[in-house]
Amino acid sequence: MARYTGPKARVNRRLGVLIYETSGAARALDRRPQPPGMHVRGRRPSNYGLALMEKQKIKHYYGLGERQLRRYFDSVGHKPGNTGELLLLMCERRLDNVVRRVGFTKTRPQARQGIVHGHFHVNGAKVTKPSYILRPGDIIEVRGRENLKNLYRGVIANASPDALDWVTFDSENLKATVLGLPGASDISLPVDANSVVEFLSR
Repeated sequence: MARYTGPKARVNRRLGVLIYETSGAARALDRRPQPPGMHVRGRRPSNYGLALMEKQKIKHYYGLGERQLRRYFDSVGHKPGNTGELLLLMCERRLDNVVRRVGFTKTRPQARQGIVHGHFHVNGAKVTKPSYILRPGDIIEVRGRENLKNLYRGVIANASPDALDWVTFDSENLKATVLGLPGASDISLPVDANSVVEFLSR
């Protein structure tokens, strides 16, 4: 998506999930889990409204635009299996998501910024597209500049990486290796993907 520059805490509170992981946005969700606004009415959203919120979770969490999300949906729509699950698994294989989850960065926006600035190589070649879809056997490395290596070593020392069965991470050599494809248990976003599939199928 075009880089979201609005208030991240409001998105977290509106969707009721920790979408943006910056410390301020996380604290705001902990302190005030209700939706933003001065006089919030306790109205129950319609089925359309609930499906829209689930779609917004995916877009904000993975940094997707509307057309990009629909492109992903179209690409998995003809494949056998649960379409909603396949959609999320495709998002999990994005380069920016893997960079965040293995611990190179603390948030996905940080991961996207580093990738766009050319800080990472995939299989020895510089990749500047956060939406790059990783495949088994791909190797992600920090570009061979000492200042970048020191930067990411400092981030890794204070990061909280996710334990991934399908990716191994060598923090000493700043290298992540994709061993296979993610499974349903590897999806990091709690979302009702089936309602999103129904929404996008209209």
